[in-house]
Amino acid sequence: MAEQHEKALVPQIRFTGFTDPWEQRKLGELASKRIEKNTNGIKETFTNSAEHGVVSQLDYFDHDITNDANIGNYSVVHPDDFIYNPRISAVAPCGPINRNKLDRNGVMSPLYTVFSVDDTIDKLYLEHYFKTSRWHQFMFLEGNSGARSDRFSISDSIFFEMPIQCPVLEEQELIASFFGRLDSLITLHQRKYDKLCVLKKSMLDKMFPKGGSLYPEIRFAGFTDPWEQRKLGELFEEHSEKDRDDLPALTIIQGGGTVHRDESNRNLQFDRNSLSNYKVVDTGDFIVHLRSFEGGLEKATCCGLVSPAYHIFRGKNVDSDFYYLYFRSKRFIDADLKPHVYGIRDGRSIDIEGMKTIFIPWTNLAEQRRIGAFFDRLDSLITLHQRKLELLRNIKKSMLDKMFV
Repeated sequence: MAEQHEKALVPQIRFTGFTDPWEQRKLGELASKRIEKNTNGIKETFTNSAEHGVVSQLDYFDHDITNDANIGNYSVVHPDDFIYNPRISAVAPCGPINRNKLDRNGVMSPLYTVFSVDDTIDKLYLEHYFKTSRWHQFMFLEGNSGARSDRFSISDSIFFEMPIQCPVLEEQELIASFFGRLDSLITLHQRKYDKLCVLKKSMLDKMFPKGGSLYPEIRFAGFTDPWEQRKLGELFEEHSEKDRDDLPALTIIQGGGTVHRDESNRNLQFDRNSLSNYKVVDTGDFIVHLRSFEGGLEKATCCGLVSPAYHIFRGKNVDSDFYYLYFRSKRFIDADLKPHVYGIRDGRSIDIEGMKTIFIPWTNLAEQRRIGAFFDRLDSLITLHQRKLELLRNIKKSMLDKMFV
């Protein structure tokens, strides 16, 4: 690829060997509206989602919301047809345009605009073009949000006047192939990420006893003793050490431990003169914070000070990674902790003395550490794929901006 100076109808980045300016054409020169009605009684209804593209309505809504009495007036959608959905969203400020990649016919509400394109433009190139914001300015200038604030309004005659910037067909195909490979990589890492999340959920369910049993369904070799149920207050002591204003103030990240407030991207104001009243936490301590009633207990990942409104618990000869799994589990939050939550909505609080009486699972420290280390490695893998996903999505976003005019 070669990087070029920005000028009219020349992208910032393009493949080597292409130097000619792109051509501006009207959508109506490349495409025609499909006016075929559902006279053959097609039953499957499609919808066009800004996030998921063209999907079957049954998959998207878990049920068919089509009015059978009106389905004869619906538009037929063929494979590779493009569909414009005028519904506005944060990710599609003037509505999404997506290609039907389902390899079958379906029908769509007449509220959608369905169109097919000829062979003078690469379908995959055009699909990625509509992932950019290049066409938005035309829509905002020529259309409006109409009477409904969630729906964009533009006439067909104006819509097909939309300018489309096109390179020669060979360059279109290279651009389409590049983004196709990038999408495949994103899909691959998304699947790996999803599988790891499912694996974690399954192993959490199987590596802790359930249903009154004292034996987990899956455990590491060499561990055979029954687990026990012990009161939380027997395994964890509440600490309330103060007068350590030499330590940094910390911010709680639900599901992400603690970070120094000065390094946090949250704009949190606090009086440094009051730090002597803040409570000390050491790495591995558990924190009952203001949202623990819905997110469980948080674990300190660094030493510092937290709000005096929080409650600090320090374990006695226990593995903090092991109990962090349990204290953030659905079982702990919804079954164990819930009876000790009082108040309504965001004003809910936890009865700390009552929480100390909760019976929680206990096994010997060696098994706790094996389980904690296993899930720590699994979390590292999940984080790795999550970061790769974010990187690939950022690359795609940047290249969509730089490879189109």
